[in-house]
Amino acid sequence: MLTKRNPISIDEAQEKINQVKLPIQTETIPVEEANHRVLATAITSPYAYPHFRRSGVDGFAIRDSDDHDYPKTFKVVGNIPAGETFDGPLGENETARIMTGAFVPDNADKVIMLEKTTAVDNNEQLIKIMGTEKHSNISEIGSEFVQGQELIAADTELNPGGLAILSAFGIREVTVFKRPTVAIITTGSELIQPDEPLQAGKIYNSNGPMIKNLVAESGGEVTRYEQLVDDSDLLKASLQKAIAENDIVITDGAVSVGDFDFVGDAARSADILLFNKIKMRPGSVTTAFVENKTLVMALSGNPGACFTGFYLYVEPVLRRFVHQKTRIQQTTAILAAPYHKTNNFDRVLRCQFQMNSDGLKVYPNGSDQSGALGNLQTTTCLVKIPHSKTPIEVDTEVTTWLLPFK
Repeated sequence: MLTKRNPISIDEAQEKINQVKLPIQTETIPVEEANHRVLATAITSPYAYPHFRRSGVDGFAIRDSDDHDYPKTFKVVGNIPAGETFDGPLGENETARIMTGAFVPDNADKVIMLEKTTAVDNNEQLIKIMGTEKHSNISEIGSEFVQGQELIAADTELNPGGLAILSAFGIREVTVFKRPTVAIITTGSELIQPDEPLQAGKIYNSNGPMIKNLVAESGGEVTRYEQLVDDSDLLKASLQKAIAENDIVITDGAVSVGDFDFVGDAARSADILLFNKIKMRPGSVTTAFVENKTLVMALSGNPGACFTGFYLYVEPVLRRFVHQKTRIQQTTAILAAPYHKTNNFDRVLRCQFQMNSDGLKVYPNGSDQSGALGNLQTTTCLVKIPHSKTPIEVDTEVTTWLLPFK
């Protein structure tokens, strides 16, 4: 049935979503599974690093007292490959062959690069050093990290480089924020499965796979995915189960103002109705509510509107679950191409951006229709065209959201 809705602005809708209290939790996982997970606690160095004096080059270790009067012949009294040590101190005009990363003798003060040495009469026990070095070529104990120093701060999203740091210290587990569990329910009697033959009046489900991958890219964990026909009782049962078992539920479709507004009905009877209409196109019917402390985000069934609604309202919530800011960069840009339509609501265009010497420029990217999906692959930003009775002028400054995955 038709139900009166009270539209709010994009900013108001985003703020209402931002005020929802989230059930943030942590867990301890193996380091090898922690790529792109967010640290809940800082990691500190359990010992100094390097924990022994380490050569930075292949060459010969010498004492400071012998570092003069070149060219000069030294007696080779040892060979130190990586992973080995050297038992005795170096004597006068004595040296040890050493490899990159290997243990430097305690009383050695410098490593002369191999390129600055020559053999002496094919005698492996003698080496002639032709000149000195400006630097010691030795990494001293604790030169990179002292014991107890912070290695990686809390709230950092780990990447392969960070995992290398942790692995270098033999750290095997880390405490991270749990990824939010997400249930996705797509609705529509017109939807068919990929293995079904194409039928008149039917379409393949494009929004479901899109939402699943957007959730994964934003740090969420999809635990439930359903494709339902338009049936009030079926949707109600599915919603109840999804709400009971997940941190966020995302629905797609059944949120219009017609006879099949099943999600809208659930929103109106929810514990907290955040909004059920936004002053934007596409996606004015985007709805959000809280039921049993679980956030339900109801997106439009139209692909363009679904894509836009996810980035404006869902992605920031998923990032907040793991103590991270949205990856979407809100900024201003110059509209560099014409857009002639006028709107009673703000219009969010799917666009492309270019950065040049004149600043950030944005260009409408194909169709602005709610149901269009041909530009989803190539859209790099969203642009707000303010509501107006006259077309916006070229070179107007507009609010722009740069998308994280292009």
